[in-house]
Amino acid sequence: MSHGADSLKSIFFALGANFAIAVAKLAAAIFTGSGAMMAESIHSFADCGNQLLLLVGLRNSGKPPSPEYPLGYGKAIYFWSFIVALILFSMGGLYSIYEGVHKLHNPEPISAPLIAIGVLIFSMIAEGTSLWGCMREINKVRGSRSIIRWFKETRQSDLLVVFGEDTAALMGLSFALLAVIITWITGNPMFDAIGSIGIGVLLILIAIFIGIEVKALLIGQGVEPETREKMLAFLRSRPEIEKIFNLLTLQMGADVMVAVKAKMAEQQSADQLITAINTCEVAFKQEFPETMWLFFEPDNQD
Repeated sequence: MSHGADSLKSIFFALGANFAIAVAKLAAAIFTGSGAMMAESIHSFADCGNQLLLLVGLRNSGKPPSPEYPLGYGKAIYFWSFIVALILFSMGGLYSIYEGVHKLHNPEPISAPLIAIGVLIFSMIAEGTSLWGCMREINKVRGSRSIIRWFKETRQSDLLVVFGEDTAALMGLSFALLAVIITWITGNPMFDAIGSIGIGVLLILIAIFIGIEVKALLIGQGVEPETREKMLAFLRSRPEIEKIFNLLTLQMGADVMVAVKAKMAEQQSADQLITAINTCEVAFKQEFPETMWLFFEPDNQD
């Protein structure tokens, strides 16, 4: 995939883990009557659907350009990532809050709490493994940046969504485990209901953060700041270029569109100027292979 990170591997990894976890949670929720566990099972099934949507988005974004879509379909992955954020908000967050409020008004004791605890511990191990796989791909591209900075700057929305889901899942499982244990110790099902509401609030917050980042990509962000600086440094080092007036970039999924306005070094003829521009374009695409479209405008002023 783009940027050196294999999003597809992370998505399949998360899909397998979440499906196994969802089935285990659902069985435990039905057997124990735990609202927090039911909220967690719905969350995991929603995550499975989310990963399938991301796979659809990756497939659509890989379509070649056409006369109707001359810049390709790369941004399709941003649309599907935004849909995933909406599902995480509604099916995950809002349903969990609804389930918690319902349990507050109609409290039910938890049966077989040890089974619920066992399933939650298994789920935490599986989600932790999935998050580890996601982090392994993230670490290939984030360099010395913190996770928060990478989250804000990354243009790889599919990897961002998987990271957000896995993080939300681990934190939600911790909420659910704590709620089940306190309910078991005190015998008060109110704590189980509060745990479900807490999970819902957590999912909504993470869905909002994901939605904000993906919205920026849908509107039209350029490449990551570090990549843009590398592009500028490369162009300034070229002997064919005397001065860079402007550099515009647009992230299109895995591909990038680049527009350069520059003052070229003096040439003896128009043919030599064209040759110099073509030489720069070939070298630029070799250095930045994600560049699908490169528009070069020679000029003597900005």
